[in-house]
Amino acid sequence: MTTPAEPLRSFLRTRASLDGAEVTYWWSGDVYSWAPDEPYQRLFGFEGLNVSRLVEDAEAGPDAYRLLTREAAFYLDPVSREILESWQDLPVVHVWNDPANQKLRPAPIPTTELGGQVCFSPEIPLAYPSPLPVAEYPVHSAGDTYKALELFQFFADRADLAGPAPGVPATMSWSRMSPWLPWMARGQRPGGLTFHCRGRKLTAYTEVPDRTRAYIAARHPEFAHAPERWSEPNETSWTYFRKLDPPQK
Repeated sequence: MTTPAEPLRSFLRTRASLDGAEVTYWWSGDVYSWAPDEPYQRLFGFEGLNVSRLVEDAEAGPDAYRLLTREAAFYLDPVSREILESWQDLPVVHVWNDPANQKLRPAPIPTTELGGQVCFSPEIPLAYPSPLPVAEYPVHSAGDTYKALELFQFFADRADLAGPAPGVPATMSWSRMSPWLPWMARGQRPGGLTFHCRGRKLTAYTEVPDRTRAYIAARHPEFAHAPERWSEPNETSWTYFRKLDPPQK
């Protein structure tokens, strides 16, 4: 991995597949609350998946790609691990991000050598005007600026990366610090959430747990596949909530 394009190609073979085949990542974990002078609490279990397709981005030049993805994730009872429909008498709004696309260019990717494994560690700090300004959503918005931190780790075997396959087996971890979710109706209360999950690259979508595939099939079956073409802007839990609950005029 000596030229700028080679680390990207190795990462893309880990994250997706260079031949454009659909790739499903599945993960599971928990969501914890934090707030001043309060103990940390495990509020939810969390399970989700991302289905992606990698395509070359001819408009951006050589070694540029677009990752076309949809992702769904579900808040679970922290003990039974059943998908929640309500929490503290509030309706739960699950994650239905369509699209969740990325443009990928040759650039340094944090990489750690772990013996026979390689770990790619994209770190994504986010800060931008919130889709839910406090003036319009005083009960559902933590602030006028959305701030979060997404920390990914993707692990692949060095021997696989040395081979010719367009995609390689991989495992992953993901941590996220974010404000309270809009549907939790906590307004500007200090504190927020920490997500802590781990998962793997599946050989096929059919490896997603039966319960989760059935839930998706009954509500949004399109999430079993990656998008066919690029679209924007990306959906987030905040923009999705705004669509479900438009501001009053």
